[in-house]
Amino acid sequence: MKANKKRKKYSIGSIIWTIVQYASLIFFGLCALIPIVSCVITAFKTEEEYKATNVMTLPESWLNFDNFVKAFEEANMGRAFLNSLIVMVCVLFVSVIIGTQLAYVLNRFKFPGNSLIRNLFLFASLLPQVAMQVTVYNIMTNLGLVNSLHGYIIMMCGTDVISIYIFIQYMENIPLSLDEAAIIDGASYWTIYWKVMLPLLKPAIVTSCILKGVNVYNEYYAANLYLQDKSLHTISRCLYTFVGPMGSQYNLICAGVIISFLPALIIFILCQKQIYSGVAAGAVKG
Repeated sequence: MKANKKRKKYSIGSIIWTIVQYASLIFFGLCALIPIVSCVITAFKTEEEYKATNVMTLPESWLNFDNFVKAFEEANMGRAFLNSLIVMVCVLFVSVIIGTQLAYVLNRFKFPGNSLIRNLFLFASLLPQVAMQVTVYNIMTNLGLVNSLHGYIIMMCGTDVISIYIFIQYMENIPLSLDEAAIIDGASYWTIYWKVMLPLLKPAIVTSCILKGVNVYNEYYAANLYLQDKSLHTISRCLYTFVGPMGSQYNLICAGVIISFLPALIIFILCQKQIYSGVAAGAVKG
C-alpha cells in the first residue's frame, strides 16, 4: 500500500512538473512572438487604421504594401542596405584575419607575457563600451573619421575578444603534430597559418561571423553617433527617419523593420545547415 501511494505521489508530481514546463515554454514563446505579430499587423495598417485601433487588431487589407514602399523610399533603405553590407563584409574580413592570427600566436607560441595578454583581453571585454565612448569620439574627431563610412568601419573592426577565445579554444583541439609535419616539409609559420590552420578553423570562423555579423548589422548607437549624413546611414539607423518630435510613424517603422529583417531571414533559411554545423563544431568546449 505504501509503495502504491509513493508511486501515485511521484506520478502526480511528475505530471505537475511537466505541465509547469510546457506552460513556461508556451508563455515565453508567446512573449517572443507577440511583438513580432504586432509588428507585422501594424505594418499593413494605414495611418488612420493605426490611430483608430489597437496593435493587435487585424488590418482591413493584407494586400496594402504602401507602407513598405513608402518606408523603403523615404528612409533610403536601398542605400542603407548597401552601406550595411559594405560595413559588415569589411568588418568580418578584418576581424577574422586579425582574430585568427592573434589566436594562432597566443595558442602556438609560449612566450613571457602570453597569459598577461589573454587576461588583458578578458579585462577589456568587461569594460562597458559606453564608458569609453568619450575617449573614442575624441580620437575619431582628431583623426577626422567622424561622419565617414571608412572611419566607422575602422572603429567597428576593433578586436572581438569572444571570437579570439573561440579561435583559441578550437585551436587547442588541433594537434601540434600538423605544425611539426609542416615545418619538417619546409613550411614557414606564415605558410602553416594560411595553409594548415585557417582551413581547419572554418567551423570557428562561421561561429565568429554569425556573432559578429549580427552585432554589426543591428548596431545602432555608434552608427547614430558617427554617421550623421543621411547618405551614410546603415539599415538600423535609417529607421530613425520616421521618429520625430511631433510623433512617430509606427506603421512605417514596422514596415521598415520587416524589410530590414528579410535579408537576414533569407540568409538563415538558405544557409541554416552550414550555420548549425558551424556553431556546433566551433562552440567553446569546457
